[in-house]
Amino acid sequence: MNSIDKSLSGAAKAGAHDVIPSARSAWGKYAAGMALALLPFVLLFDDPHWVNIIAVTYLMGGLAAAWNIIGGFGGQFSLGHGVFFGIGAYTTASLFIRFGWSPWLTMVPIAALAAGVAMLISWPTFRLRGPFFAIATLAFNEVAFVLANHMESLTGGPRGLMIPFKAGIANMIFSQRWQYAILMFCFVALVIGVSVWLRRSRLGYYLLAVREDEDAARAAGIDVLGTKLRGMALSAALTSIGGTLFAMYLRYIDPPTIFTLSDIGVKFALLSLIGGIGTVAGPLLGAALIIPFENWLRAEFANSLPGVSLAILGLLMVLAALFMKRGIVGAIESLFKRLQGSKSKDRP
Repeated sequence: MNSIDKSLSGAAKAGAHDVIPSARSAWGKYAAGMALALLPFVLLFDDPHWVNIIAVTYLMGGLAAAWNIIGGFGGQFSLGHGVFFGIGAYTTASLFIRFGWSPWLTMVPIAALAAGVAMLISWPTFRLRGPFFAIATLAFNEVAFVLANHMESLTGGPRGLMIPFKAGIANMIFSQRWQYAILMFCFVALVIGVSVWLRRSRLGYYLLAVREDEDAARAAGIDVLGTKLRGMALSAALTSIGGTLFAMYLRYIDPPTIFTLSDIGVKFALLSLIGGIGTVAGPLLGAALIIPFENWLRAEFANSLPGVSLAILGLLMVLAALFMKRGIVGAIESLFKRLQGSKSKDRP
């Protein structure tokens, strides 16, 4: 690392103390936040319907937090994370069906595969900026959808893959919903923990610098492309782990479920935008609000007004982007700052 790079890293760390808490404070808040996130599961443990919703909320919160690593911290608005999600889901399902390999054993190698694919396809697309990058990642998602439909020997084609029910911890298949909820909670705790670490790591500071001004970051000596690639690789690896859990939870996957933009591609971004893009807690908060609300919309309007849930969620995404650019977490932080400012003014 050259001297300019060291200076920038030191300045970033020094200037970040007003925004980023100390390590002890950050991990303390993480522990408190995870305990709070576990509370709904403890309170509704005896209700299978709500336990199912809570399990999906944990899973989607973890996936949104994984997307937030590159989309929020790095400022690279990807719509192609369905590719990495699909790698995790399809590879896990195929290996389990064909060879009986435990998802616990294949999960990490598959995550490494997803990270490698992410770096491979991101290397040319990261030379694009803004909406051009988003469109390019969307194209990769559509290519993956077409390939999954036509590669029947690997993906089952339009019919998809049905994972046989062989209950057991080794197979990551459980007979009770609460067991899946615990598994999904461990996943979201892992991804949020990685986010807490990332915010105070060198890679995290570099991602934030690249997000704020790529040209200034490059002039200061940061390897912009390398920083983006590392952030994307980490995001893709965690997303593929979520794909593994999704496949073993649902036990049936097909191309529309994995690669449809409205179901996967946009949802990660939607949850982060509403909860607070670029914040640690935002994606999980967004999932806690949107997933139960989405289930209620489907239950109420699926028969009378099909598609209305997607329209309402799309509207929420637009409103969040227009009026709450930092989401609910950002709005709460701004409110606290205003209250603290007013209290300091009132003091003699």
